[in-house]
Amino acid sequence: MKPAPVKHRFFTPGVIILAVLALNGLIFLAVRFISGLGAVTNLDNNTPWGLWIGVDVAAGVALAAGGFTSAALGHVIHREHYHAIVRPALLTALLGYTFVAFAVCVDIGRFYYIWHPLIMWNGNSALFEVGICVMIYMTVLYIEFLPIVTEKFMGKVNLPGFLETFNEPADKLLRMLNSGLSKTMFIFIIAGVVLSTLHQSSLGTLMVIAGQKMHPLWQTPVLPLLFLLSAIAVGFPMIIFESLIASRSFKMKPEMKILSRLGSMVAPILGVYLAVKIGDMFISDDFKYILKFDVPAWMFMAETGLIIIAFVLFLSKETTRSPGRLFLASSLVIAGVLLNRINNFIVAYKPLYDPVAYFPSFGEISVTVGCIALLVLIYRAVVIYFPVISHK
Repeated sequence: MKPAPVKHRFFTPGVIILAVLALNGLIFLAVRFISGLGAVTNLDNNTPWGLWIGVDVAAGVALAAGGFTSAALGHVIHREHYHAIVRPALLTALLGYTFVAFAVCVDIGRFYYIWHPLIMWNGNSALFEVGICVMIYMTVLYIEFLPIVTEKFMGKVNLPGFLETFNEPADKLLRMLNSGLSKTMFIFIIAGVVLSTLHQSSLGTLMVIAGQKMHPLWQTPVLPLLFLLSAIAVGFPMIIFESLIASRSFKMKPEMKILSRLGSMVAPILGVYLAVKIGDMFISDDFKYILKFDVPAWMFMAETGLIIIAFVLFLSKETTRSPGRLFLASSLVIAGVLLNRINNFIVAYKPLYDPVAYFPSFGEISVTVGCIALLVLIYRAVVIYFPVISHK
């Protein structure tokens, strides 16, 4: 099977619902840019970040990890039979990181200063490292996607009217670009994997330096390692989740041979993550905070419980053979990592002077849901028009 555009109509009842959600989010987004953060969010000087950082940025970066894990598997380790899932994973990562970069711009009060890290370097800042790596990696993702664009248009350039004279030069440019990328792509793939490991772990470093502002259940020196391991652990489940959703949406047969192999690799990775996480709890003697049974304790148990249940499911061969069980187990991993980022950036993080407890406003939730809906719509449009998904 070769990657090819999916022959399917774009508009469905589900697409219309997603379009309404996206439009609702865009309306609140317009209000945010016109009237400022205070008009849409529950953020203030004591609580400078909330849902948009915890979900849109931190969770978004983690859930886009399928891009570098699939690239490492298919290109660096040279497991050729996994190439069918590399392009969809690349597209998901590209859209995910674009969403993350946009979310950072939305969350910054003076969004028009988003370009400052490009020229105002601070090598001692973990946040600077995250920002630079994310920007470079997003650029790498777009470069990795370029061969899909050249493949779509090579030999098919047909500009109308007076632009017809540019048909041949444009086609030559596409062929030259495709040839150059095929010879140098390995550089960008390796760079993408390295950059991903750097900023995934540095997000954990951001919370380590928060010190006493972090709840002891999450505050640990190994938090960068936990962030990296959890991102790697959610990479394959995210690919499985996306592939099964796309197969059902476009009425295609799921690639169970590939997905089953991916599923069989998830349990060992989850095992390593759980071993480090629970082992650190024993070393730091932080289990006592669970016995308080307060909100942080219940949230910690929920996050860990989701991963443990998923780990047990992935240990079973029946799970890797069944699309339904594979989807359930992958969903649990995604939910567990999503909850982990929410816990670290929202639940565990408490400013020293915070007289009002933060809870996201309807506008914040609308923007997040709307942007996610918009990403799904863009994904659908791209796979219908470009050769991304492999099918008969």
